[in-house]
Amino acid sequence: MRQALNAISLAALLAFSVAGAQAQETQRAIGKLTPTIVLPLGKTADWVEITTDAVWVGSTGPNAVHRIDPLTNRVVAAFTLPDEPCAGLAAGGSYVWVPMCGKPNRLARIDTATKTVTLFDTGPLAEEGGVTTSPDSVWLLSTSQGALHRIDPFNGAIMQVVKVPEGSYNPLYYEGQVWVTRADGAEVTVIDAATGKQTAKVSTGPGPRFLTAGAGSVWTLNQGDGTLTRIDALTHAVTGTTALNTPGHGGDVKFGGGMVWTTMAKVPLSMTEAATGKLRCQWTGSGGDSVGIGHGAIWLTDYHGGTISRIELQKAIDNCR
Repeated sequence: MRQALNAISLAALLAFSVAGAQAQETQRAIGKLTPTIVLPLGKTADWVEITTDAVWVGSTGPNAVHRIDPLTNRVVAAFTLPDEPCAGLAAGGSYVWVPMCGKPNRLARIDTATKTVTLFDTGPLAEEGGVTTSPDSVWLLSTSQGALHRIDPFNGAIMQVVKVPEGSYNPLYYEGQVWVTRADGAEVTVIDAATGKQTAKVSTGPGPRFLTAGAGSVWTLNQGDGTLTRIDALTHAVTGTTALNTPGHGGDVKFGGGMVWTTMAKVPLSMTEAATGKLRCQWTGSGGDSVGIGHGAIWLTDYHGGTISRIELQKAIDNCR
């Protein structure tokens, strides 16, 4: 038995060493990516949402959501909030939704047409959660564990409460379904957005929290072991796992340009090829924590620096060659 255990341990160590060596081959300094512009926002900068005509970013010091014009690279508006934007941003129609952590937690709706802010009593379950929108609803894991609230975007009324496993925090709407990661476990719960009924439960790596979607797939960033799980959005089958070697709290993941982009502390940006699941490049150093892809660019926050950087998407891909 001891010899068998030693053999298994040796094999695991060898696999870890190979993964680490492969990761080192892809690494380069974040300084190799020169931003088009770096915009200061506050004491901290976190959460990025892309719309057709703007980039939206949260901050503390001040508690606010900033609107950036991607044509001029200027902050054109800042919407002051009563509490910290703490659990993602989501856009739907003419609204941007902002879960806030305070006493109590609440949900803010920014009307981009009238430039007004409306507050609703349904707040996020915790920090590092998320919010998403479908064509007719806003979805938020709210104040009681295992309760996914379906919210009317016009009046803030709770239209439905969907039971999901406790320890779930982040929803994402994609292809008629709401995908909910369970950060306290190792799975994603899939909800039919039309009926609110559970249609599948998919195993992932440990500690999935943030997720993204594109090209017919959903990807989870697994904080427990620093992997990326790919799920087929139609069949709900796991079709790949990529070792990023970036475990830990925080971070973010977004899809764009045929790539899956992740950010974590000390590894502000990683680029994984969506079609193959191959980790192409990792840029190491300071900065990072949330990311958005849009308007031909990567929008990367430096949480502790309180800034957001615009990095041209094609330049990042070219830098990886």
